[in-house]
Amino acid sequence: MMAERMMIDRVAQLERKVQVYARLSEISTVLNSTLKLKPLLKVLVDAAAEIVEAEGASVLLWDARKNELRFAAATTGSRGIGLTGQLVPLENSIAGTVMRENRVIAVNDVMDEPRHYSQLDRQVGFRTRSVLAVPMRSKDRLIGVLEAVNKRELPWTDNDEVYLSILAAQAAVAIESAQLVAALRKANDELSQLDKLKSDFIAIASHELRTPLGVILGYASFLQEATDEEVRGHASKVVSSALQLRRIIEDLTNLRYLEQKQLELLRESISVDKLVRAVVQEAKPIADAKGHRLIVLPGAGDARIEADRIRVGMALTNVLNNAIRFTPEYGRIIIKAEVRGGEALITVIDNGIGIPHDQLDRIFERFVQLEDHMTRSNGGLGIGLSIARALIEAHGGRIWASSQGVNNGATFTIALPLGAPHP
Repeated sequence: MMAERMMIDRVAQLERKVQVYARLSEISTVLNSTLKLKPLLKVLVDAAAEIVEAEGASVLLWDARKNELRFAAATTGSRGIGLTGQLVPLENSIAGTVMRENRVIAVNDVMDEPRHYSQLDRQVGFRTRSVLAVPMRSKDRLIGVLEAVNKRELPWTDNDEVYLSILAAQAAVAIESAQLVAALRKANDELSQLDKLKSDFIAIASHELRTPLGVILGYASFLQEATDEEVRGHASKVVSSALQLRRIIEDLTNLRYLEQKQLELLRESISVDKLVRAVVQEAKPIADAKGHRLIVLPGAGDARIEADRIRVGMALTNVLNNAIRFTPEYGRIIIKAEVRGGEALITVIDNGIGIPHDQLDRIFERFVQLEDHMTRSNGGLGIGLSIARALIEAHGGRIWASSQGVNNGATFTIALPLGAPHP
């Protein structure tokens, strides 16, 4: 009869083991299905209490930077209230001893355990009677402690230690992954903030520099017409330096758009002819400083496009500035607008240095300068045309270049879909 009873108990124990291991397998899947730390810890503490048949459980995580062990989560109930974030001393605490000595500690009666940190019980209004604490390791590195408290039927068994240790090992990997993802998100948020600050600074600085620079260019260009040869010489140097500064401002402005993957276009109905005239008016001081003649041929009539005024204006400005930059002094630049085949075509034609046939597509790539970087006479980062293409294509348009070769000028054409007629 006793042998039969022992056999029944043995079968029950084996069935219990099978159930627990099956449950551990399910919990492992759940733990690895999320990279968010808070819900992961909630699953962990609930599972720990369930697996070892305890009243509650807690997770304490190690902060290597501060050398601190703190509660990260606890099961709901009176013990869970106020525990999160609480510091646990490495000395004179069960969890601290587990962390220091990297071993399992099972205590059936905390009244006989001097390392029990009773201060927390008083603080949260909870009575801890028994504790099973196991280290949490990830890749041979301790990341914290998993505790189960108040086993319903004492004592803690060897199986309890095994089950909780398995759960702690599964959780440690998931927690570390979640912490890494959280740290990455935080870093990305900080980078986004820094990127926004950079963009805002560039926008403000570019805007504030343009106005006084336009005045400098205007007066310097006027002084170039003076009869005094010395004054003309000084004015030419001022104009040259101002143009160089203007190119820097253009590049600063362009940098705002360089890494913009998805453009948030604020579309509105825009008159093509008015857009062209506005861009030409803004570029006129630079053209005047080089003695260029800007010829505007507004032939689009009342044609309109649905576009982001700032961004499409930036694209056209980049193309026009490119023509001004690569056309020698006292050149001619024609800006023409027309309608053809359901598109508004804006063409910029210069009689500048031209483009080799095999470079007509390459000039729209980032940081491309056809002149050697050590000897080139025209400044800039080589990003204006690449950004112009990105902005035009974001509007569903096209941009291309043509040229008869070196010293034969170049023609840039922007094609944008026509919008609805203005009411």
